[in-house]
Amino acid sequence: MASNIGMMDSAYFVGRNEILTWINNRLQLNLSRIEEAASGAVQCQMMDMTYPGVVPMHKVNFDAKTEYDMIQNYKILQDIFNKLKIEKHLEVNRLVKGRPLDNLEFLQWLKRYCDSVNGGIMNENYNPLERRSKGGRDRNSRGSQKTTKSQQASNMHNSSSGYTVDLNKMSGQKQGRGSAVVGEANSSEEIQALSKEIADMKLSVDLLEKERDFYFAKLRDIEILCQTPELEDLPVVVAIKKILYAADTKESALEEAQEYLSEAICTGATEVESEV
Repeated sequence: MASNIGMMDSAYFVGRNEILTWINNRLQLNLSRIEEAASGAVQCQMMDMTYPGVVPMHKVNFDAKTEYDMIQNYKILQDIFNKLKIEKHLEVNRLVKGRPLDNLEFLQWLKRYCDSVNGGIMNENYNPLERRSKGGRDRNSRGSQKTTKSQQASNMHNSSSGYTVDLNKMSGQKQGRGSAVVGEANSSEEIQALSKEIADMKLSVDLLEKERDFYFAKLRDIEILCQTPELEDLPVVVAIKKILYAADTKESALEEAQEYLSEAICTGATEVESEV
């Protein structure tokens, strides 16, 4: 099975420049960064080129910018993998973040897979631009309807050009439409700004979670060490346990541990002197 390719294959170490060249040449794109392929649309079209007719290109969103839209593309890709019985799990939550390393690793795997099908021979009859336009057919049809309405309004304007009142009405309508367009543009900018802010916050949360897990692991290692039978009765270990197991509301845990350790050291010293 082509999907069971060994991870140590040299194709998995293909650099980002070669990956970008591979994508741009095959799909007639102009990507300059790996992150630009994070939406999942490029991967869907690569599978469309490799297996003509399998990918529902009309469902692929090449304009995906939000994580929600990107996830929909990866759902399509996962369905394709399932249909072709390709045993490859997609770590969607990591890929949609746009992190270069995660996306590079997946694209390295995808290149190795596509190259293994039919010896990597490119389908010369495949037209990537035409296949992408099929994905936007519905949007284009809606746009043409809007154009028709605009033409009708223009015809009405021309037919009433001899009347000042009608011209003023049409001017008012145009101003209203202009204000609406400006309002939509402002809303779009606000949405983009909020989306970026959300993405930054998610990245901060991820970093905080990693830092939390790192220090928690350290504390757990200390706890396990303190539970070692040979060490658990040592004064310093008992003092550490007092800090580890102190209640959240107890502010004097460190002072109690220090006091206990000082007493233990003094007691030990006294016992040594008495023995001498």
